[in-house]
Amino acid sequence: MSDHFTRVLSRPEFIALIAALMALNALAIDVMLPALPYMGEALGVTSENERQFVISAYMLGMGLAVLGFGPLTDRFGRRAPLLVGMGLYIVAAIAAVFAPSFTILLVLRFIQGMGAASVRVIATAVVRDRYSGREMAEVMSLTFMVFMAIPIIAPGIGQIILLVGDWHNIFIFMGLLAAVFWLWTWFRLPETLPQDQRRPLSIKAVFDGFRIVFTNRVAFSYGLAGMFLFGALFGFISSSQQIYVDIYGLGVYFPVAFAAMAGLMAVSSFTNSRIVRRFGMRRLSHGAMLSFTAVSGIWLAFALSGFLPLWLFFSLLAIIMFSFGWAASNMNSLSMEPLGAVAGTASAVFGFIQTVGGALIGSFTGQAFNGTTVPAATGYFAMGVLALICILVAEKGRLFGVGAEYAQAEASPAAAQ
Repeated sequence: MSDHFTRVLSRPEFIALIAALMALNALAIDVMLPALPYMGEALGVTSENERQFVISAYMLGMGLAVLGFGPLTDRFGRRAPLLVGMGLYIVAAIAAVFAPSFTILLVLRFIQGMGAASVRVIATAVVRDRYSGREMAEVMSLTFMVFMAIPIIAPGIGQIILLVGDWHNIFIFMGLLAAVFWLWTWFRLPETLPQDQRRPLSIKAVFDGFRIVFTNRVAFSYGLAGMFLFGALFGFISSSQQIYVDIYGLGVYFPVAFAAMAGLMAVSSFTNSRIVRRFGMRRLSHGAMLSFTAVSGIWLAFALSGFLPLWLFFSLLAIIMFSFGWAASNMNSLSMEPLGAVAGTASAVFGFIQTVGGALIGSFTGQAFNGTTVPAATGYFAMGVLALICILVAEKGRLFGVGAEYAQAEASPAAAQ
């Protein structure tokens, strides 16, 4: 990257800006959670499970639109598509304030998700433009750490907004915050994709970009593993309000419990950023996935037995969420590392797979809520097993980066490509 870019945007501000942009997605999901019962009541939705569609509609809109933003950002650069998408996010959020029915609200949430797709694709591509190898994993972990501050505080923000006003004000808050981030991006984020590295927007070039992504075994397998991982998380998020409030009776303390889990993921991401250069992405992510899956299996066993008091549930979930933080940031880096030449398209493909696939898996898990934690535990365990299978496919049956070629590939972008 040019010296001009380094002078204009320092590394700490770069990480903060990318994290803020990514946080718009977490905000659009998590700040809504305390308001779901009030929205359902105001718009005539009696089924608690149907209220979860406010989350699913957003995720599907984002997942479908990422495929379009990928080739666009590889052709026109990062800035213009990002600013247009964020503008769509802002307009949809403000329009949702005036939604006359639940159906219209879901349509606007879908559109808001489409705008957020630009952030989902381009934030990752910008990181890949500037960094590679274990340094990229370190930056991605720091970004995730700041990004996770939003789930820590978002439900609490939503609860505070509800104390001083109704659920419409949550959409106003989202729109105004996104407008602030839009201005920050406009004034401070330069273009990170040079003209000579842009790809033409022809049918042949677009399909060639997709072919490169889909035929890279390592990248695609890790991207698919990420889909299962996020599917488990989305399933829990969809039913988290019902688990914490209906099962464990936390009431207004639900945001505190939710924030504690997000806080563990933030700590996990920070810890990963400190040690990933020493131990490597593979060792950390593989170990984290084994922990994630094993503890999820223990949770499922206790849930099926009927013995799952709050302290035990919370302890098991804490280990799972900490493992998630290590696994997610490293596997995301491993999926992007070999594909620097088509970073926008790669980010779009993985964004589509992980967002749409994750949303569908999560919606299925959320809709299966039956007054116990069994569906959520089953989702975590099953998705953990599938993610491990994908990792084994990527690494030809070997775990923990066995062999010198893995360390070389992680540390050197040339070796990876």
